Amino acid sequence: MTNRGFEQAEFEARLGRAQMAMAKADLDALLLTTEAQVRYFTGYLTRFWESPTRPWFLIVPASGKPVAVIPSIGAALMGQTWVEDIRSWSAPDLADDGVSLLGEALRELTPDRGRIGVPDGHETHLRMPLADLRRLEDLLPARQIVGDAGIIRGLRMVKSTAEIAKIENACAIAGRAFGRVPEIAGAGVPLDDVFRRFQMLCLEEGADWVPYLAGGAEQGGYTDVISPARAVPLVAGDVLMLDTGMVWDGYFCDYDRNWSVGPASTAVKSAHAQLIEASDAAFDIARPGATAADLFHAMNDVLTRGAGVTEAGRLGHGLGMSLTEWPSLIAQDHTPLEAGMVLTLEPGIAVGGKIIVHEENIVITDGAPRFISPRIGPEISTL
Repeated sequence: MTNRGFEQAEFEARLGRAQMAMAKADLDALLLTTEAQVRYFTGYLTRFWESPTRPWFLIVPASGKPVAVIPSIGAALMGQTWVEDIRSWSAPDLADDGVSLLGEALRELTPDRGRIGVPDGHETHLRMPLADLRRLEDLLPARQIVGDAGIIRGLRMVKSTAEIAKIENACAIAGRAFGRVPEIAGAGVPLDDVFRRFQMLCLEEGADWVPYLAGGAEQGGYTDVISPARAVPLVAGDVLMLDTGMVWDGYFCDYDRNWSVGPASTAVKSAHAQLIEASDAAFDIARPGATAADLFHAMNDVLTRGAGVTEAGRLGHGLGMSLTEWPSLIAQDHTPLEAGMVLTLEPGIAVGGKIIVHEENIVITDGAPRFISPRIGPEISTL
């Protein structure tokens, strides 16, 4: 059984790697404001982040342990982590929502003319009001807020053994739920009912929550996979797809499965087999030294049979504490693969004006990669 939480040594190792990278980038502190960034260094796991009312801050200094500057409602839980320096205020405060407290902490922890790094690349955002950021800059006239030189992205991209175990457990839970789909889906069952009941299956099998479920069902494929499910009954000839990003102990899985309602057409059978061929082609070369672009091209060559570039956009991405992480499997992303990276392989193919998408989760190792979603064969399942 995979244990919940992490040993303190996990956080110490993360902090050590961050501070080494900060020294190379000439940064005196990192200022972090989003859930995954704060949790990465603290283990602070709560769904209270769903409320956008209060800002939350974590400072990673050049030396020493992280310092939390957070609303008082979160102080008790943060006190259960390895963080010792917890500074809080009663929030929300319409006049000064933690900004003065944060400015004071940054002045204490960084030198004059110090450089404070904030994640600023793709897939990042600053979770505080713009007016508060401007005020914070005014409180730090002798210091400079700059980008973090990609430090956080680089750290989170390569997972520890303990992190991979959590993602693998999430994948196993989803696999058990997928195996029970014939219990809840078939001709005559409305698609929205399938969606609700599948989330229930995930919870029954051990998921903590199911923040993401996408999919679709139409004749011979589907036209989009992000719309809310409608109360339209499944009928023979439909292709049903369910794509789940469920969470266990703060880590996501993200993969899908397809089913034919009744016997599949020749076109659907062929398309599904081609998708499996494409993901297998990327899997076969997914070793350290290959790049995200290499995996894209391996899948694209199978999907298009060398006749151009698929219009599906990216064909996969990183996975971890967030449903989608760096890198993106696109032709322009030349991020080298490293042991410890967890990726999705997500080829999609057009079938008679519709699409079918297949997704798997894999982990990069020092040698051959490893599937952590239950691998399936080329034959599409039938309901």
